[in-house]
Amino acid sequence: MANAPTKPTTPVKKESSSASGAFATLTIPICIAVAICIFIFILGHPSHYKGGDPENEPVDLFGTVHKGGIIVPIIMSYLLMVIVFSLERFVVIGKASGTGNVDTFVRKVQSALNAGNIDAANAECDKQKGSVANVIKSGLKKYREMENEQNLDVDQKTLAIQKDIEEATALEMPMLEQNLTIIATLVSIGTLTGLLGTVIGMIKAFGALATSGAPNQAALSSSISEALINTALGIGTSAVSIVMYNVFTSKIDKLTYAIDETGFSIVQTFAASHKNR
Repeated sequence: MANAPTKPTTPVKKESSSASGAFATLTIPICIAVAICIFIFILGHPSHYKGGDPENEPVDLFGTVHKGGIIVPIIMSYLLMVIVFSLERFVVIGKASGTGNVDTFVRKVQSALNAGNIDAANAECDKQKGSVANVIKSGLKKYREMENEQNLDVDQKTLAIQKDIEEATALEMPMLEQNLTIIATLVSIGTLTGLLGTVIGMIKAFGALATSGAPNQAALSSSISEALINTALGIGTSAVSIVMYNVFTSKIDKLTYAIDETGFSIVQTFAASHKNR
C-alpha cells in the first residue's frame, strides 16, 4: 500500500532517463564534430596568418590558437560539451523546481499543514508542479490514505507516509543528477589534455631546435608560446566545468532540502493530529 502512489511515476522516470541518455549520446559526437570544423575552417583560415599562408607566423589570436596543434579541437570539444550540458541541466533543474519560488512554495505548504488544510497543500502542489511538488503531493496522498486506514497504529501510519516520501524522492532526484558526471569528468580531463598538448608541443619545439643546429630564440619562444595554448585552454575549460558543477549540485541540494523539510512537516503534522486518537 505504501508503494502504490509511486508506481504510476516509474515509467515516466525511465522515459526521462532514456531521453537524457540519448541526449548525451548525440551531444558528445556533435560537439567533437563542431570543434573540428571550428578548428579547421575558422581558426585555421589563411587570413589569420602572414601572407595568407598557414605555414607562416599567425597575426592574431585565432591563428595562435590554431598553432596549438591537434589537441586544440579536443579541448574545444570539451568546452562545447560543458556549455551544452550546462544549458540542459539548467532546463531540467528549472522544470524540477516548478513554476514558482521553491522556498515560497515550502512555506505555503507548511502553513496549510499547520492549519490542518490538506486540500490547500494539495492545491499548492498543483500550482507549483515540478519534482518537489510531485514528491510532496505523493506524501499528501499517502496522508489521506492513512487517515482512512483502520488496521495500523499511528506509528505504522507515520512510517508508511515517511517511506512513501522517500520512495517518491528516490524516483525524482536521480533525474536531476544525470549528465553531471560528464561535467565532473571534464573538470579533470580538460586540464590533463591541455598538459598533454603542451608536452607534445614542447617535444616538437626542442626536437626542431636540436635538428636545426644553431639556436633560434625567436622560433623557440614562438613554439613554446603555441604549446602553452593547450594548457590555457585546458585550464579554462576545467575552471568553467568546476563552476557549473558546483552551481548544479548546490541547486539540487536546495531542492533536496526543500523536500526533506516539507516531508518532515507532513509526517509531524500527521503524528501530532492522530497521537491522541
